[in-house]
Amino acid sequence: MPIIRVTLIEGYDDATIRTLSGRLTDAVRATIAAPPAGITVVTEAVRPACYMRGGESRTPGPPAPSAVDVVKDFLAKLESRDLAGATALTGDGFEMVFPSGKRMRDLETLVEWSRTRYAHVRKQFDGFDEAFSGDRAVVWCRGTLEGAWTDGTPFEGIRFCDRFELVGGQIVFQEVWNDLSEWRPR
Repeated sequence: MPIIRVTLIEGYDDATIRTLSGRLTDAVRATIAAPPAGITVVTEAVRPACYMRGGESRTPGPPAPSAVDVVKDFLAKLESRDLAGATALTGDGFEMVFPSGKRMRDLETLVEWSRTRYAHVRKQFDGFDEAFSGDRAVVWCRGTLEGAWTDGTPFEGIRFCDRFELVGGQIVFQEVWNDLSEWRPR
């Protein structure tokens, strides 16, 4: 069974080390047929003075933000119409794609576009999934929508699924799928 040894510079908190160990375990499970109980991750920390690269001692870099937490924060800010706060969580070249292929690059356009679809909407989350590919974190969230149509009639229980790509802790791409058009009054 695999044993993974990791050496870090002292300074990372326990939560960061647990996250790293869990992700290393997941990477092994996705690559070879090893049960979780058979995968061992050993992390040791060395004092900065005992770590040198390029002839210089180093200090630990900051842990990466949780991609799921960034997405949750973005969606909460968007729901409360804190567009400046939500925009601060997006990166260069940010783009959104909504049902019917509607592409947008800024949240103000999204708010204007949505006014013709519903009066307000809120997401109830059933779950989040996170994956990694190169320098990108990919987050899927799924659940149901509730809110009110433009005439004030309430709706609830409408399925949605969103996919986000993050680079450097910032959202650069969002794709949205939902069943709003199936339930929308004609």
